[in-house]
Amino acid sequence: MLPTKIVVIGAGSAIFGLNTLAALMRSRRLRGSKLALVDRDADTLALVGRLADRLNREWDAQMTVTTHTHHADALDGAEFVVLSIEVPPREALWRSDFEIPLKYGVRQPYAENGGPGGFAHAARNIVPVMEIVRDMEQACPDAWLINFTNPMMRICDAVARYSQVRVVGLCHQIKVGYAMVGLALAGDLGIEIPAGFTNTHASPSTIPPRRQVARQAIKLVDIKAAGLNHFTWMLDVRDRRTGEDLYPLFAERWAALDPAFEPLTRRVYQIFDWFPIPGDEHLCEYLPWVSDPLTKPWEKLDLSLYEWDLWDERRGLGHDDIARMGEGQMSVDGLRNADSEGAVEIIENIAGAGTHYHLAVNLPNQGYVSNLPEGAIVEVPGVVSGAGVQGVGVGPLPEPIAELCRREITVVRLCVDAAVNGDRQAALQCLLLDPVVTDLDAAQQILDDYLETYRDYLPQFWM
Repeated sequence: MLPTKIVVIGAGSAIFGLNTLAALMRSRRLRGSKLALVDRDADTLALVGRLADRLNREWDAQMTVTTHTHHADALDGAEFVVLSIEVPPREALWRSDFEIPLKYGVRQPYAENGGPGGFAHAARNIVPVMEIVRDMEQACPDAWLINFTNPMMRICDAVARYSQVRVVGLCHQIKVGYAMVGLALAGDLGIEIPAGFTNTHASPSTIPPRRQVARQAIKLVDIKAAGLNHFTWMLDVRDRRTGEDLYPLFAERWAALDPAFEPLTRRVYQIFDWFPIPGDEHLCEYLPWVSDPLTKPWEKLDLSLYEWDLWDERRGLGHDDIARMGEGQMSVDGLRNADSEGAVEIIENIAGAGTHYHLAVNLPNQGYVSNLPEGAIVEVPGVVSGAGVQGVGVGPLPEPIAELCRREITVVRLCVDAAVNGDRQAALQCLLLDPVVTDLDAAQQILDDYLETYRDYLPQFWM
């Protein structure tokens, strides 16, 4: 047993909060720990708190569980803080981030982590994130912040450059790469492909079959990928059983797949000779070739937007299920396989001085990617131990890919500087360097509209 104190901020999430809670409660190594659940929404927090009490009792987790509507009440003595927050209302604001630039002729491919929407999204979330890390510096300065909040690069960069808190960002997107490799090599590796795996979009219909393929592929192949979050590249792929280099076979099998499957990934792979891991829906955010209002490449490449209304509805249904489980009206057996997306493994192996290899971690670059700037947030494989989280060095990225990444790093840093300091000039520079924006006046108009529309969310720009 490795009793420690863990604070989960954003515990009321119907998906992430639920999975993290169940994974923590299931851990035999963390039995007897202190678990503080934090969410600003008192109603959803109460639902999660009742479920936590049930799991604690029925799974014999022996944890001391507390609930808090403000993080400051939970941080004292924490050794790990798991962060997954969004300024609400998530879907409505995301839709607005997309629609505001449309008024000025800028059509974003996705508007979550890149493009003008990436700026607005990050600026909003950085406000509460910096409040949290400032309080961590006082209450638990040695704690690890395990971040899931998006935009991942921008949030981790803000914490790394503007606080003393140690941060690691975790993201499951590398599993999309495993799913695509598994699809291509299914006949060679004996992987079963379920119906419905038609793309890697974040749709309720395609996520389950994609995950089924990824789970099989992870057991059979090892992928080394590196770059930036949602912008990583497959540097090596090998058979776990034989050590065989599978890249040549993958290239052959990929070329034989239906050309309608992930057409943007296909084009980028053909041009740059290295396979992009994230799938079309995220890859599109960082490229300058998918937003032209005349040629409409999003139509040719089948780049869909996030299904805002559907996911908002599913969140409500998820909270209904949490309520039923907490009240004993629904089985909790389905939670026994819940995945914390790496948080539990990080906590267990730092607290217990273990050794754990993680497929992808987001950390300040310390030579891990030799031709990307030092200190920039990069995504690489990682090793977790009692010494913390260290990235695995992968050497240089191919130079054209590195240049695409360097441009995004500059955009990220300008965004963070602007959001932390309320710097309108840095914000404008951020938008003008973003690959989605091609007009001086449009950039200024978008920025002015964002700042006015989100005045209540972005007080730092109005001081």
